[in-house]
Amino acid sequence: MTIETFLFLAFSNFALISALMVVLLTNAVHSVLFLILVFCNVAGLLLLIGAEFLSFMFLIVYVGAIAVLFLFVVMMLNIKVNLAPLNLTSLAPLGGTVLFILFYQLNSTKDVFKLFLSYLDQPVLINWTSERENLSNIKVIGELLYTDFSLLFLLSSLILLVAMIGAIVLTMHQRTDVKKQEIELQLTRNSAGVIKFIKLRK
Repeated sequence: MTIETFLFLAFSNFALISALMVVLLTNAVHSVLFLILVFCNVAGLLLLIGAEFLSFMFLIVYVGAIAVLFLFVVMMLNIKVNLAPLNLTSLAPLGGTVLFILFYQLNSTKDVFKLFLSYLDQPVLINWTSERENLSNIKVIGELLYTDFSLLFLLSSLILLVAMIGAIVLTMHQRTDVKKQEIELQLTRNSAGVIKFIKLRK
């Protein structure tokens, strides 16, 4: 067994176990942490089969943005764990429907599964020590984005910038009934009238 095959099986097993833990755990924070672990394992699998651009996009988009956003939202909501016993008979129709859909999907992709088993016999994995001199797909995509499609790339970044500024402007509420500090008036005030002596009745 080569090191690539060992890493492929390790990432696959960890991804399956982490996916099961996402569904089975009752703590939402722990589920999101295992979801991040699923994304990291899938990124490792994509890196092994030579799709390094998709692998890094998984890490940047899913792990770096979406999963961390889920984690912050779950931690801010402070969801209480419901310790009431579940009625399994009421969940049986829903579980049976989901199970039927999953088995139908697996049956429709049995040819892909046979192809995957043939890959396990002779795995088509990338040996990165021998690929150092070759042109990676990240370089190819980067050259295309910054040469042939540079105008579209700049336009899309401009649209995202306008959308971000629009979201900030829409969420800012300028209230007129709130007293605010005016620093220039406070600095130019007359110090003679700051302290006032009054007589209190006995």
